[in-house]
Amino acid sequence: MKALPELSNIKLDLHDDGVLVATLNRAAKRNALNADTIEELVALFTTLPQTGVRSVVLAAEGDHFCAGLDLVEHHKEDRTPAEFWQLCLRWHEAFNKMEYGGVPVIAALKGAVVGGGLELASSAHIRVADQSTYFALPEGQRGLFTGGGATIRVSDLVGKARMIDMMLTGRVYKGQEAIDVGLAQYLVEGSSFDVALSLAQRAAQNLPLTNFAICSAISHMNNMSALDAAYAEACVAGVVNTQAAARERLDAFAKGTGPRIRPNS
Repeated sequence: MKALPELSNIKLDLHDDGVLVATLNRAAKRNALNADTIEELVALFTTLPQTGVRSVVLAAEGDHFCAGLDLVEHHKEDRTPAEFWQLCLRWHEAFNKMEYGGVPVIAALKGAVVGGGLELASSAHIRVADQSTYFALPEGQRGLFTGGGATIRVSDLVGKARMIDMMLTGRVYKGQEAIDVGLAQYLVEGSSFDVALSLAQRAAQNLPLTNFAICSAISHMNNMSALDAAYAEACVAGVVNTQAAARERLDAFAKGTGPRIRPNS
């Protein structure tokens, strides 16, 4: 097993049950993503599948999850088109590692989930929003265009027409409306972190190979034709559903001693 990387802008706290809490730690900047933080995300999610971590809570210090691209850094750097192109590719590297890495990532959202912050959140597998959370893509008003995967992931969540509306008009989604359009799966009255941690703990109890398939294969299959996806699904099921580690759980089900499926309370 590999050790977790040493990071400066992201605090790491590994729990005994295999849940890793990764906390964005630039509260004074509303956790805006500068180039160094993107490199830390790349390092973390590249290493993660070899560390034995069973699930991740992606959290944030302060009142806001993430305000997106660090515009102050971007303005000061005065990057060339080629330089910004390469920076965007690093964003894609980080977020692809999150989505396709095979370790469940649950995002605890609050305050601003804006621009690149929404691109980051949309790379997580589950999003939990609290009552303060608001979602926006203000690039149109700032003379910018999304560069971290919004055209892929955010449009997949809300649809092309809603994403274009968000970018053209600065439309902000909040509360139940944000849930209804698909920006998050959970809306909570209290702490989004507490609920995200509970979900991460639940996911950590699953077999790692099963979680790997859920958190990587489904995304890959959604990029395939229906015929290719059906074939790939059968291949993944053939491996996952015959794993030796599942025998004990299947035996408990056959004997009627396994956990029962009950409606959520």
